[in-house]
Amino acid sequence: MSALAARGIGTPRLDLLPLRVEHAEEMAAVLSDPGLHTFIGGTPDTPQALRSRYQRITAGSPDPAVSWLNWVIRLRAEARLTGTVQATVGPSGHGTVAEVAWVVGEPWQGRGIAVEAARGLVGWLARQPVDAVVAHIHPEHRASAAVATAAGLTPTDEWHDGELRWHLAVGRRLRGRPGGTE
Repeated sequence: MSALAARGIGTPRLDLLPLRVEHAEEMAAVLSDPGLHTFIGGTPDTPQALRSRYQRITAGSPDPAVSWLNWVIRLRAEARLTGTVQATVGPSGHGTVAEVAWVVGEPWQGRGIAVEAARGLVGWLARQPVDAVVAHIHPEHRASAAVATAAGLTPTDEWHDGELRWHLAVGRRLRGRPGGTE
């Protein structure tokens, strides 16, 4: 597989913009609520720590077979960033897999932004050389499970680090169809 690159993705209300180091200051404010770390652990990053992390992320994976794809979510009507989506794409025993995740800042939760962003991301991935999309979700994180369901993923019986694996087959089944999704 050749490396994939994040490209801009548009949805009805959102622009998913490829992550840049310059997004760190605004994103530090977006991600500042400690409640966002309830299921993933840790604490909110300072703007400086986030800038450092974004520098590492945007440099790309040290493994040439793995692509780190990261976007910020921009709510067009408010002209502001509201969260992130990401996909780590690489080979697995069953073809090429994209492991996805999303986070939306607390002030914008409950407005369908995570669902719309996740659907946009999954639709884009379905048009790439990707065979499956997976997410790992804490069993008590009902909001994230709802986003995964809305994006077409279904829970499996597999666990990873205390999180349930969700799965969606894409790739050959969907590429070539108008719109790239079901």
